[in-house]
Amino acid sequence: MRDERLFPLFASLDTLSGVGPKLLPILQRLCGGNTVWDLLLHLPERWLDRRVREQFDKTVPGEVATVRGEVVVHHAPFNDKSPYRIQLGDESGFLTLAYFRADPRWLKSQFPVGATRIVSGRIEDYKGERQITHPDFVVDPAKGEAPPEVEPIYALTAGLTNRRVHTFVLQALKAVPQGLPEWSDPHLVRQRGWPGFAESLAILHAPMRYDEDEFARARERLAYDEAVARASAFSLARAARKARRAPIIRSDPKSEALFIKALPYTPTGAQLRASEEIRRDLASGSPMRRLLQGDVGAGKTLVAAMAAVEAAANGFQSAFMAPTEVLARQQFDTLDTLLSPLGYRVAVLSGRDRGSAKESTLMALADGTIQIVAGTHALFQEAVSFRKLGLIIVDEQHRFGVNDRMRLIGKSESPHMLVMSATPIPRTLAQAVHGDLDVSILDEKPPGRKPVETRAIPDTRIEEIIEAIGRALKRGERAFWVCPRVDVDDDDSSAVARHAALQDELGVRVGLVHGRLKPSEKDTALEDFRSGRTRVLVATTVIEVGVDVPEATIMVIERAEGFGLAQLHQLRGRVGRGDKPSFCILLYRPPIGETARERLDTLRRTEDGFAIAEADFRLRGAGDVLGVRQAGATEYRVLELARHAALLDIAAKDAEAVIAADPKLTGARANALRIARELLTPRVNTDVEPQS
Repeated sequence: MRDERLFPLFASLDTLSGVGPKLLPILQRLCGGNTVWDLLLHLPERWLDRRVREQFDKTVPGEVATVRGEVVVHHAPFNDKSPYRIQLGDESGFLTLAYFRADPRWLKSQFPVGATRIVSGRIEDYKGERQITHPDFVVDPAKGEAPPEVEPIYALTAGLTNRRVHTFVLQALKAVPQGLPEWSDPHLVRQRGWPGFAESLAILHAPMRYDEDEFARARERLAYDEAVARASAFSLARAARKARRAPIIRSDPKSEALFIKALPYTPTGAQLRASEEIRRDLASGSPMRRLLQGDVGAGKTLVAAMAAVEAAANGFQSAFMAPTEVLARQQFDTLDTLLSPLGYRVAVLSGRDRGSAKESTLMALADGTIQIVAGTHALFQEAVSFRKLGLIIVDEQHRFGVNDRMRLIGKSESPHMLVMSATPIPRTLAQAVHGDLDVSILDEKPPGRKPVETRAIPDTRIEEIIEAIGRALKRGERAFWVCPRVDVDDDDSSAVARHAALQDELGVRVGLVHGRLKPSEKDTALEDFRSGRTRVLVATTVIEVGVDVPEATIMVIERAEGFGLAQLHQLRGRVGRGDKPSFCILLYRPPIGETARERLDTLRRTEDGFAIAEADFRLRGAGDVLGVRQAGATEYRVLELARHAALLDIAAKDAEAVIAADPKLTGARANALRIARELLTPRVNTDVEPQS
């Protein structure tokens, strides 16, 4: 049950005076919700300093300033297009107020000659003189009036002014309960000089003075509140998961040794370390929820296969779920090559399978004959049943929704789950994105992976690149050509236009794949390239992740200056998977800006995906780095990852300590954190299935 002290905050926006049926949807759109609390979380973007300046000559054109002066003279407009001008004077000179299409009688009543007025607005330079056009505030100091010393400025939407939003926010502030218990670490609050929760909201929305340091402390305080609320929700989810029972999959040294001995190479230290972490989870008796994060080519599938071997040795089945038909069959090929010679039965199941072959696979899964299956969404169809599913492995987990994973979990009683991602994110953001998962990182490349030579080349040399691809095709190699968009009539860098041009110039069959194709058409195009029926593939970024074609040695990325660093790195990872030298050509259209040049230079200098992710974060910010799905998954309302990332780690340790010290959650701090979660945490879906 929600704490009753919070009820006023969760009242509907239309309980605010002045919010009627027409304004309600506009206000909802502005703050992304329907409650008074949602409006309070719509924090100001900045604050205007409205303090009165000493004199006119202390102002600077372009800034907002507040000044005091005596009305000297009125100048009527010359024509309909010119403004009415009022000249103010002080000991330093003159300042003009300009009003377009204003009533002269009203202006004369507001600005009597000889009267003193305080005005506030943006200072302009008009023919060498200071001017304010349509001041924001005009007050008469003789009446004791004054503009606000500081004015919060909000992001707006059509139909709302800043003053109107601020009026509603001031009403909303009255709903903030006083005397709530302190949920953030009191020692940290004192150390950082943070104000209290309610005081922080008041400082940001209704400041009494202009103090940028105070604004920053109040914002940081609320950001930490949000971080610790989210961290405690994750900690509780992990604790609840550990309290559940799951299949105990014990380590089988003999099976492990046979598997490693059969490999044509030695696993890296990172692979062995991740495997040991997974083994401990599998043997714990609680459901594993672990993320295996590795750079392109770091060998995640091998680690997953080792886990599947452990499961099979204990009599359990494993299901590998991939987002597309091509990736599922690619996963099957790899697993089949690794495991079938050792006596394990591996199969594949996708939406394309029909007839007796599909029936045979379904029967073998149901009776346990098939120990390891790779597949697409077809794995969680009603017709699919497992005899003893113990381990689920989800490849490119960000491509699946939580409901997809839950449907597969429902095929068994508390199976273990390993999710894999080839998209490194900055370590500083790991807590924000994966706070509900334990994380294993593969930060080494298997021996034998050849580095990809990366070159940045202006598109004026495009004919040279096409000739180089022609020579590579004669050597039996293949090439990717990535374009930034599908089809634009006046742009030859679109995929459709480039596909036609390359087919004409190279005289070979060229494949084409992009997001507008049906899934079956995309799968066919990718399979044709993988099998060699086409040897050049023109694509958009749909081939960013997972497509494994060892014969591909050239990756051309056209208009590379427009792509993010992490995306460029993922695309580059499609080549260099065989035994031949490989190249990534970053084809850019000059001139390019400094940021774009820095991106391309960074990619040329390093192949370390984590270093690239950090650089991308620094250049573009968290939202662009994480992408829409992952950034949306975090749903932070106050915390800004670029500014407050360091708070996430502090909050995670703080929340873990509170719950470890008070597992029954009966203490004062645990109860206070419950209130923080109600306010600052959306529902955290952690793949914890309900008790049966």
